[in-house]
Amino acid sequence: MQADIKALQNSPSRGYNFQKILIANRGEIAIRVMRAANEMGKKTVAIYAEEDKLSLHRFKADEAYKVGEGLGPVAAYLSISEIIRVAKECGADAIHPGYGLLSENPGFVDACVASGITFIGPKAETMRALGDKASARRVAIEAGVPVIPATEVLGDDFDAITKEAAEIGYPLMLKASWGGGGRGMRPINGPDELKENVLEGRREAEAAFGNGEGYLEKMITRARHVEVQILGDSHGNIYHLFERDCSVQRRNQKVVERAPAPYLSEEQRAEICELGKKICQYVNYECAGTVEFLMDMETGKFYFIEVNPRVQVEHTVTEEVTGIDIVQAQILIAEGKTLAEATGAASQADISLHGHALQTRVTTEDPTNNFIPDYGRITAYRSATGMGIRLDGGTAYAGGVITRYYDSLLTKVTAWAPTPEKAISRMDRALREFRIRGVSTNIDFVINLLKHPTFLSNEYTTKFIDTTPDLFNFKARRDRATKILTYIADITVNGHPETAGRPKPSAEARLPRVPDLRTDAPLPGTRQLLDEKGPQAVADWLAGQKQLLLTDTTMRDGHQSLLATRMRSIDMIKVAPAYAANLPQLFSVECWGGATFDVAYRFLQECPWQRLRDLRAAMPNVLTQMLLRASNGVGYTNYPDNVVQEFVRQAADTGVDVFRVFDSLNWVENMRVAMDAVIGANKVCEGTICYTGDLFDPERSKYDLNYYVAMGKELREAGAHLLGLKDMAGLLKPAQARVLIKALKEEVGLPIHFHTHDTSGVSAATVLAAADAGVDVVDAAMDAFSGGTSQPCLGSIVEATKHTDRDTGIDVGAVREISNYWEAVRHQYAAFETGLEAPASEVYLHEMPGGQFTNLKAQARSMGLEERWHEVAQAYADVNMMFGDIVKVTPSSKVVGDMALMMVSQNLTRSEVEDPQREVSFPDSVIDMMKGNLGQPPGGFPDGIVAKVLKGQAPDTSRPGAHLAPVDLEATRAELSAKLDGLDVDDEDLNGYLMYPKVFLDYMGRHRDYGPVRTLPTPVFFYGMEPGDEISAEIDPGKKLEIRLQAVGETDEAGDVKVFFELNGQPRTVRVPNRMVKSATAPRPKAQTGNADHIGAPMPGVVASVAVQVGQQVHKGDLLLAIEAMKMETGLSADRDATVKVVHVTPGSQIDAKDLLIELE
Repeated sequence: MQADIKALQNSPSRGYNFQKILIANRGEIAIRVMRAANEMGKKTVAIYAEEDKLSLHRFKADEAYKVGEGLGPVAAYLSISEIIRVAKECGADAIHPGYGLLSENPGFVDACVASGITFIGPKAETMRALGDKASARRVAIEAGVPVIPATEVLGDDFDAITKEAAEIGYPLMLKASWGGGGRGMRPINGPDELKENVLEGRREAEAAFGNGEGYLEKMITRARHVEVQILGDSHGNIYHLFERDCSVQRRNQKVVERAPAPYLSEEQRAEICELGKKICQYVNYECAGTVEFLMDMETGKFYFIEVNPRVQVEHTVTEEVTGIDIVQAQILIAEGKTLAEATGAASQADISLHGHALQTRVTTEDPTNNFIPDYGRITAYRSATGMGIRLDGGTAYAGGVITRYYDSLLTKVTAWAPTPEKAISRMDRALREFRIRGVSTNIDFVINLLKHPTFLSNEYTTKFIDTTPDLFNFKARRDRATKILTYIADITVNGHPETAGRPKPSAEARLPRVPDLRTDAPLPGTRQLLDEKGPQAVADWLAGQKQLLLTDTTMRDGHQSLLATRMRSIDMIKVAPAYAANLPQLFSVECWGGATFDVAYRFLQECPWQRLRDLRAAMPNVLTQMLLRASNGVGYTNYPDNVVQEFVRQAADTGVDVFRVFDSLNWVENMRVAMDAVIGANKVCEGTICYTGDLFDPERSKYDLNYYVAMGKELREAGAHLLGLKDMAGLLKPAQARVLIKALKEEVGLPIHFHTHDTSGVSAATVLAAADAGVDVVDAAMDAFSGGTSQPCLGSIVEATKHTDRDTGIDVGAVREISNYWEAVRHQYAAFETGLEAPASEVYLHEMPGGQFTNLKAQARSMGLEERWHEVAQAYADVNMMFGDIVKVTPSSKVVGDMALMMVSQNLTRSEVEDPQREVSFPDSVIDMMKGNLGQPPGGFPDGIVAKVLKGQAPDTSRPGAHLAPVDLEATRAELSAKLDGLDVDDEDLNGYLMYPKVFLDYMGRHRDYGPVRTLPTPVFFYGMEPGDEISAEIDPGKKLEIRLQAVGETDEAGDVKVFFELNGQPRTVRVPNRMVKSATAPRPKAQTGNADHIGAPMPGVVASVAVQVGQQVHKGDLLLAIEAMKMETGLSADRDATVKVVHVTPGSQIDAKDLLIELE
């Protein structure tokens, strides 16, 4: 009885007003219906599956109830009995099905009617007639609407299906009878594809709609997809709301929808709208529906496809151009209202078009990965707003979780404007406003599509996306803020590997303050002379100067010598304008090259080329200077001539003015290619002599005065503009300087640029002696970065020469202001200090370059040899003599250092190494040098050590670059681009890769993960943040991130830590692994002392390669594996014939000293 009363109340003729509407759907469409109902004063009820309990639609409703206990995540929404149960229990008097799911299921309509609940949609019989595509086709034919040739609903007999397909003719399209959205649809191009596609389509339709029925239809190859929006009431009235273009599709799913279709003439528009009304009038259609047509682009004819007896995803564009709320109209029609009441339009003639609209869907599909949906937590969400933009979203907010169970739609964006062109521009703007982090999206793909000429010219077909691969050529969003937060979180939780166990900066350390600029515009300096008159004019001017000129080394050799090259670009760039404005009298600023190049990539996660560009721009009036290792470039081996030439060209182009060119063995022949390249680039070529030994020691006459003068003349003849004298260890004593400088001035005649180190504590006296002897330029470091293994004190040299004929003309007050800045900067790098507390005469023993001293100490520390440093120093001296008393400067000094570390770590003496009967595994760098790959020292290497290292192989004593094949630069660029997933590779990156292939790729990988961390303050880069800390990071000019660390969570069961930030005032959460927890694994076994079958690790490091496998026969001297520690790679060889029993490591394995690596038998 109650059901009969309710049915009577729900009768359309009664005009019953619904009080409570249950929405039998989820996500975006459920929210859309709720909004419409809410505006009408009606209560709403949501349903949700267990897996969907956090979906936003649940919380938008007045009431929400879980359905489908024990059912799957989609099956829950397809359970008619469950939905009816909830509707009855909550007292809903109507159900709106949304779209998809049960919206086209006539059985659902029957169940609603049987329960006395109004279904907001067409009648069941109408749905059966039109919702089933095959039935709809029959209705269209009866109504006189053109249709595409097609089969009836397919049976299970594939012989019959094959025959029907042949009668229609290929190509064909399989279509699901009971649903849309592209599900169950398959193109079939020939009989060999028929069975597989029919079965696949049926399975997909069954999963999506609960019914796998389908049919085959002739496929029009150049087609447009146009649909007409229909509204019908229970009083026999039918309106059309004009057409929509839905031609832009992927796998038959609509991607962009437009209203009206911009390519139709008024006659075509009237024709298609009338066809849409015609078929709906034939069945007395009620509620909202869409009649879909294919338009043959060749003939302009329309063919009926199907009727969707529901509201469509793309209904929003029609609402925007007609002003009619289609969802509210559905509700009013279901309540028995007339179309005039439901739409506000008294007749069809009163409905008109206003402007143009297009809709696109922002989804979590990844266009670069075949549109596979991405799942996970949205870490940041900022949507678009503004004039003409409408958003219809689902679970789209920061913190929202996108699950794998449901549609990947985040939000629908609808743009309206008076013209099609302006609507496209407005949509483009809106999409570019979105910021979505944590999941992939299709935004950049859609932006590409909107800008494509085929789309803009309205020439696209339904195959547009499938046949236009350049739509996928877009740059991935950089997402720099999230990457930077991830880096900060990682360092905060795990610490920085470079600072682990090292002293931290004092908590009271003051912040660096850049001096005020003393002029608005920098005065002209040496850079202007070079630009206007060229490098020879610079040399001539220099030779004519009485004043002593200075080069500041703080930005390169100063910090390389004191802080293991760890100074970051941000600390240099901040103060660079003060150099230009306050110290224009400087000859040059050494700020690039040498070890700073690879350390920037390797340890500081920044691009050295970017550093050079920024410094060049900030110091437009002072010469920039670099250290170039001749044929070694800025690397540790010889490169083909064209690689060196290309590197010099690029360095000159990016901003280097003075190239200090040297060879690590003082072999001028090996310097000529680099010198010629510098001269060809019209830059200052400083051909450089490396000083070593003891000029006055008769026992070491190899490096006497005649040797240096002869080399100076060779460099002059090779075209050097300046003569560099590079005393890299600080061995040149004052009295020797007077003699050497005087002889070089008189015999060679080039302006002399002197470089030394203060390890011994007497370098200032040497510089002043050199000044007395007529040196033209000397290197010095700012006071706060001077002394020790660095250069002498710049401010003190200024003071010492004041009021003399060598007065530098530099304002010592400006020097001190900049030095005060550097003093505060240096405190931030406490972890990298050498620990050299006083001058060390020990330098005259080991003759170690100041720039290498700190790096070698850092290597020794990493290998557990810090307490044995004096043994390392003695071994360094022993190796030098064992190699024939060579020039020691990078890379030759690195080879000596590698050998010294190996000897100390393995407790080897010089005599043991030289013993022909003792098997020794030499570091790869030693083997490389003895082969002749670094060139030849004066007199060559001792025959005995060469024979032992090379095991009888003859060395090559010719110039290394002469027998190295040129590198195909463009092929290498293409190879690098492929390794970087198609990234455009500019000349700077190409040169970085040519110098250090692995280091560069590692840097790019870290940059991809962590973004532009060079923008972070130095304390944050090395130590992370504490809760409550706030910083700013400028990622682009005028674009600053404001970052505040709120809290650090506990480690969860998976070993991850949540770190809570505020980014530009908005909450942002980042998850990072706690590496201490994640790396807690069983310890690696140790090699047993005295067990000849155990091959143990001689040092901590990483396994670079494994050359053998279990069961392999090896002979004495065969390489077993290679270990990399810091910059040194060491090979371990078999000391006897044996068989490999067990291999305990793989390439990339982290190992500690004495770890068991290989077992022999």
